[in-house]
This record gives sequence, structure tokens and C-alpha cells, in this order.
Amino acid sequence: MQFTTIFFDLDDTLYPSNAGLWLAIKNRMNAYMHERMNIPVNEIPELREKYYLRYGTTLHGLQKHHNINVDDFLAYVHDLPLGDYLTPDSGQRSVIASLPTRNLIFTNADIPHAERVLAALNLRDLFSAIVDVTTVAPYCKPMPESFAIAMKAAGETDPSRCVLIDDLPRTTRAAKQAGMFSILFGETAANGDASASLLNWNELTDILEAQ
Repeated sequence: MQFTTIFFDLDDTLYPSNAGLWLAIKNRMNAYMHERMNIPVNEIPELREKYYLRYGTTLHGLQKHHNINVDDFLAYVHDLPLGDYLTPDSGQRSVIASLPTRNLIFTNADIPHAERVLAALNLRDLFSAIVDVTTVAPYCKPMPESFAIAMKAAGETDPSRCVLIDDLPRTTRAAKQAGMFSILFGETAANGDASASLLNWNELTDILEAQ
């Protein structure tokens, strides 16, 4: 295996997209924008989509155009009972634990949310660090600068020795363009958006060793 570092996305990657947690987080974002920022409910979906496409995340758009408290926003949207959504997967744990690489979380969420998710999934001890939205500020995935900051946090200088696993095609595409080997999670085919695709964690070792 030529790789030394793997960056794992968090939400909808380390747990199944049908778990419902990410949908609950998005609903909390909507509630925050309406209840704390007084934005009309009917305007929120279009505004969030515009910010997501232009700035990478809803949060970055809100920072650009509204006077919000970032810590308050992140605490509010992640205030959910994770035990209602997440269940540890022993098979997934075994695969990640077997990897000879340095493994980090790379997420557009914050460290407190990542810590809680990893604890709920019984995976925290398998990751050496968490690269979160504050670590890469003022950037975020899929901005090229965010990958450079993540590599620096991992002590890497060569992107070809890095892997990124993410469920969003635009992120895996950006990682690939940055020189990383990118894996699109949750899809049967990469379709040019990634170096490979991954549906089952048991396939990960074979994908990496084939490179």
C-alpha cells in the first residue's frame, strides 16, 4: 500500500445516510435560521442552497452575510440525542483498526460534534486527530485550501500518499484534483468524481492495496 494517511469524512460517511442524523441536523439548521435569525420559513431552503453552493456550507454563507455567533450555531444544530440515530458497527471498527495508515477525521462540523459521534460509534480511539471546520477556517471542504491545511495537520507533504473518503462527489472530486486518492462512499461507481467508490467497509482494504 502506497498510502500513509487517510482522511475520513464524518456525517453520512462513518454512519449510514439512512440513519437520519444528518437530516435531523439540517432540520436544526432550519430551526436556528428561523428562530434565532428571524428568517421567514419559506425563504430558508433557497437561501441554504445558495450558501451551500457558493460557500461550501450553510454556516460559511451565514458568516459572510449575517452577524451570527458560530459557536452558538454549531452547538444548536448538533444538539441531538445521538443514541437515537447511531449504532456501533463491529465490522466497520475491525476494518479501520486493521489499517496501517495514520487516520484522521476531516469534517465540516466541529470537534465537539465529531467527538460525540465517534463515541457513539465506538471509534474514537482509531483516529489520531480531528480536522474540523474551525481548523481549516476561513475555508471548508471542498475548497482546495482546506486540503492543504488538513495535510499540514497530519504532517503530510505529499498528497499522493493521502486518501480521502467522503460521501459528497464534489468533495471527492476536489480531493482528487488536489492530488489525493479519493473514495466516494455510498456509491457503486465513482463516475469520474473520485478515484474509487465504496459501498461496504469490507471492500476498503482491497481498494487501497490495489493501488
